[in-house]
Amino acid sequence: MARIGDLGGFIREQRDQAHMSLRQLAQAAGVSNPYLSQVERGLRNPSAEILKQIAQGLRISAETLYVRAGILDDRTGDESVTTAIASDPTLTERQRATLLQIYAAFQAENQAATHESTTHQSTPDESTTHQSTTE
Repeated sequence: MARIGDLGGFIREQRDQAHMSLRQLAQAAGVSNPYLSQVERGLRNPSAEILKQIAQGLRISAETLYVRAGILDDRTGDESVTTAIASDPTLTERQRATLLQIYAAFQAENQAATHESTTHQSTPDESTTHQSTTE
């Protein structure tokens, strides 16, 4: 239940930073005012589809809300970075989305490089294999 409250508080913060009223976000997300109010107060646990609609209304990534709701596991990286980018009032919505996409791409690239490096280190060297079979 604490995670739902955290989600609601996060949605409220994002709405406040976007200078949107509850009514404006409810209309943009296609949900009722009372329902959105209950989500923000942690009384309702919205579905993934409703979270997607709310994210679209806020013009933030749905993935951010999915992670907050516990639907998706958080990616590697610093959540404070994605939160700071998503909530920076000096950036346009397009700039926020672009920065979040770039950050996610860098994370994926680094994760792939780490996985590749680990895979190569654990694979036995052919010369070592050859020596051990001839001894």
